[in-house]
Amino acid sequence: MPVQLSHPQALIRLKDIEQELERLQAKETLTGEDEQSFDELTREFAEVDAHRRQLERTAALERIRSAATSADRRPAATAIAPGTSVGGGYDADPILNPDSVEDRRFRNPWDLSEVRTFDRSPEQVGVELRSRALAAIEKMRAANDPIRVAATDIIERFDDKKGTIARMCLATSSPEYLRAWSKLAGGRGHMMTPEEQKALERAMSLTDNAGGYLVPFQLDPTVIITSNGSKNQIRQVARQVVATGDVWHGVSAGAVQWRWADEGSEAGDNAPAFAQPEVPVYKADGFVPISIEAMDDAENVTMEVGRLLAEGKDIHEASGFINGTGVKQPTGIVTALAGTASEMAPATAETFAAADIYAMDGSLPARYRANASWLANRNIYNLVRQFDTQGGADLWERIGADVPPQLVGRPALEAEDMDPGFNPAAAGDNRILILGDFQNYVIADRVGMTVEFIPHLVGANRRPTGQRGWYAWYRVGADSVNDGGFRMLNVATAA
Repeated sequence: MPVQLSHPQALIRLKDIEQELERLQAKETLTGEDEQSFDELTREFAEVDAHRRQLERTAALERIRSAATSADRRPAATAIAPGTSVGGGYDADPILNPDSVEDRRFRNPWDLSEVRTFDRSPEQVGVELRSRALAAIEKMRAANDPIRVAATDIIERFDDKKGTIARMCLATSSPEYLRAWSKLAGGRGHMMTPEEQKALERAMSLTDNAGGYLVPFQLDPTVIITSNGSKNQIRQVARQVVATGDVWHGVSAGAVQWRWADEGSEAGDNAPAFAQPEVPVYKADGFVPISIEAMDDAENVTMEVGRLLAEGKDIHEASGFINGTGVKQPTGIVTALAGTASEMAPATAETFAAADIYAMDGSLPARYRANASWLANRNIYNLVRQFDTQGGADLWERIGADVPPQLVGRPALEAEDMDPGFNPAAAGDNRILILGDFQNYVIADRVGMTVEFIPHLVGANRRPTGQRGWYAWYRVGADSVNDGGFRMLNVATAA
């Protein structure tokens, strides 16, 4: 049967066949079925490649005919400037010739050798890098639709004028880089092709870390957590941003000062007072061990490492976002609010009662209350359930079937690292409950987790254990940028 593929489809199929042939070639021994597949793929490659060349010859002939026709119709006095393209250029009609313009330029969005930099500003180059990154996201392998949506959102919302994140996306999402990283993750770095080695070197030039390799963009924990949703409930409601440097710089504004104006009167200076909150990002690291036997399935390892890194990152951050000290780690929400005007005491000392819940709700300004959530340890919610044991109207809405739990009409989120209760016999602070609009708590992620492969782990006697491992590190920060958007109940005890 003759090959019926468009030129872009033919190129994609050729690349897929090449990858499958490389996978078979990497096996130590080939089964009879593998040998048959290798022969069939080789024949198909030749057929598709011949079809591809035929399409290119036909397209070239069409351009020559079009140029000749245009030359015949051009007035004799009109001269063609030297080096001017006649037909088939970037100015081709995108409707009549859809395989041109952007699709033509970005057929391989990862090929940055096509990016012209000598006569353009960094901002103009950044625009093209973002366009290429968005095209790459649509084509990158090992990514499902939610990951593509999350990656697109990160590029569109957080990339800077110079295309810093876009450049990283392009360097670490290409098929060549994914194959190179998979081989490194599986301990087969010596089997990299020259193209894969070049892709690896390009990505390494983007990081100032000594050693290690950037996780492919589509497997980056920040992208995966954004796409799949975080198990850490404070991250679900916090404001999540992506930082391109060591510090995230934000802008906040107070309420604009309006007035009742007389007709024809001069306007007052109603400009809001601007502030520039900053959230530093800090390094966190982890280690993922795996047995040699479990690494036999290299394709599974590639995806599994990305999943494990994302889950470990999410779990590790949970405590930092609650009680982090802000010294070489994120500032937790409890730490940020402790000792501020947002901290409240119970109506009755050393006692937690329903009246304290209503007092927190009434104290929070209405502009924050509309989007507010509660945050507490589950044990505190269980205490709340016991406030009304007679079936009365002590609370407007009970914490019932957890679908979802509501307290006084607002979501009740859980945080295991918050105080589970208080002991009147022990002196100290017990910050047991928070109410607020968590968009005022900013979590700044730095895209670009780095992983270093450890080929052999050794035991206490310095002998191999039959395991390999990955040492990973990344950077993240968090802090409250507006304490007034929260209220925190501290049931302090004096012993």
